[in-house]
Amino acid sequence: MINRIKNSYTHTIYASYVGYIVQAIINNFAPLLFLTFASDYKLTLDRITLLTTVNFLVQLGVDLLSAKVVDRIGYRPVVIAGHLFAGLGLVGLVLFPMIMPDAYAGLMTAVVCYAIGGGIIEVLISPIVEACPTTKKEAAMSLLHSFYCWGQVFVVLGSTVFFRTAGIQNWKLLACVWAVVPLLNMFYFALVPIYPIVGERDKMPVRELLKQKTFWLIVVLMVCAGASELAMSQWASAFAESALNVSKTLGDLAGPCAFAVCMGTARAAYGKYSDYIPLKKMMMGSAVLCIVCYILASFSENPLLALTGCALCGFSVGIFWPGTFSIAAKLLPGGGTAMYALLALAGDMGCSSGPTVVGMAANAAGGNLKTGLFLAVLFPVVMLLGLVGLRYQNVELKK
Repeated sequence: MINRIKNSYTHTIYASYVGYIVQAIINNFAPLLFLTFASDYKLTLDRITLLTTVNFLVQLGVDLLSAKVVDRIGYRPVVIAGHLFAGLGLVGLVLFPMIMPDAYAGLMTAVVCYAIGGGIIEVLISPIVEACPTTKKEAAMSLLHSFYCWGQVFVVLGSTVFFRTAGIQNWKLLACVWAVVPLLNMFYFALVPIYPIVGERDKMPVRELLKQKTFWLIVVLMVCAGASELAMSQWASAFAESALNVSKTLGDLAGPCAFAVCMGTARAAYGKYSDYIPLKKMMMGSAVLCIVCYILASFSENPLLALTGCALCGFSVGIFWPGTFSIAAKLLPGGGTAMYALLALAGDMGCSSGPTVVGMAANAAGGNLKTGLFLAVLFPVVMLLGLVGLRYQNVELKK
């Protein structure tokens, strides 16, 4: 069995899929506990918001440094370290607040640990899968990105069932259970074959890449992709509970869970029908839908309509992240690993700024999350304008 794992790229892809599930755990477990953290540790909304901000800022820093580190150390030890940090951070949510003098500092330390792991995983998984000798790379990459969505559904559903049966006061036990996933996948990655990244000799120098106007436009798209997605998904549970006055169980299911299902469905559907739908038109239509969804969630007085806006927002942002990577690969084929690291950096800037804008605006409005979500409509608006900007470069973006 071990020899089969060591000699099969299929297991490399399976480990990479689990890696994206780990990423989903890192980004989506703690937000389910935002109100619990606020109650247990006497924290205000802006301090809770800072946990998300630091998470993605640390991932951003890892994105910036990872390309040079990977070139020196190699993919396998770095991706193993990433899973180790992820598991340590999840366990740290339980241990660090108890052993450190300040509970909030303990939470923040745990966030930094799993953010390091998340940043490593985010940068390395895609090129690892891309390097595998598959015959259908586009299908493999599309499925890879959808696993983040299914991982999010898995985290939300599993956590909701646990909270419902064991009680949310036992969340620390669940944190340790989720930590098992990255720790087991760490050993999986120690066994699977990792193939050399192809085309590195022909890659565009970073200095030349940074001179490309197209690259900077794609960076803007990447920031908006991360911000549009995370501004809603990170606050969907708390929004449903506090602003719409629904139960935590219903809030988690109708908020982040429905969001993730819709997002995964959009990615899977476009992966199947991409030959028939121009990418730019798909993304522009999605941006318009995203704007509508944010407005619906922010202004609707009907909880059902507001939750529908939250869920459909997941469908609207589904193509943003992988679509932007596809645009980059098509327009800048010589970008290489450095380009993907920089785009991950831009995406994490968006992932940090989106939830932060919502939280800070809500806090300034006296805790009104509807106000925060309305302000976040700025991100899909800029995404739409950026996609229109590509039109004036006479670029054809069919799949």
